[in-house]
Amino acid sequence: MDTPVNRLKLLPLGTRVVVRYRINGGLTDALGLLSALNPMQCVVQTRSGDVVIALEDVQAAKPVPPAPERRPAAR
Repeated sequence: MDTPVNRLKLLPLGTRVVVRYRINGGLTDALGLLSALNPMQCVVQTRSGDVVIALEDVQAAKPVPPAPERRPAAR
């Protein structure tokens, strides 16, 4: 069966992903590198730190392309 969790399980660690998951009062997204995955949870390494997500809370997940290069600051 093709579920968001099954899609995550097929991805190699280090893949850039977006994961939508339930939080108290709604949904939120984590965008970053899939850094860990076990039968209970996954970890997404975001710009602001690691986000630990219970697999039972995952509503959607997919790989995304690499982030675009940052432009140098204008002088």
